[in-house]
Amino acid sequence: MFALDDLVVLDLSHALAGPFASTMLGDYGAEVVKIEPFAGEISRSWGPPFYGHESAYFVNLNRNKKSVALDLKHPEGKRTFLRLAERADVVLENMRVGTVAKLGIDYGAVRTVQPRIIFCSISGFGQDGPYRISSSRRKAA
Repeated sequence: MFALDDLVVLDLSHALAGPFASTMLGDYGAEVVKIEPFAGEISRSWGPPFYGHESAYFVNLNRNKKSVALDLKHPEGKRTFLRLAERADVVLENMRVGTVAKLGIDYGAVRTVQPRIIFCSISGFGQDGPYRISSSRRKAA
């Protein structure tokens, strides 16, 4: 029995901040469903070291998760995501600011199918301001 056993999280994140956050939720018992593009999340190839064909980094930050590949740019992928969101408690994403709105899966869209949703958006430079659309993976120094 864990603290978050009844929590369902849809994880749209990649790289570091989002996967780390959703891994912690999974470690505490949440059911985390990682949603990836068909090509896979970018950190699958970050290495060495590798664990089989995936980077050890990816394997570590995506433990305790289920995984599904969806094309969120395609209407069927969007419909599938919104069906998954109907039973979710949390959506976590760290795409560039405005991307989830452009895809039609932002807080407003998810709230229409799940009014109690918690929608967590992580960004490197905040949701507004002059650097909001900058990639947080760029070199800082």
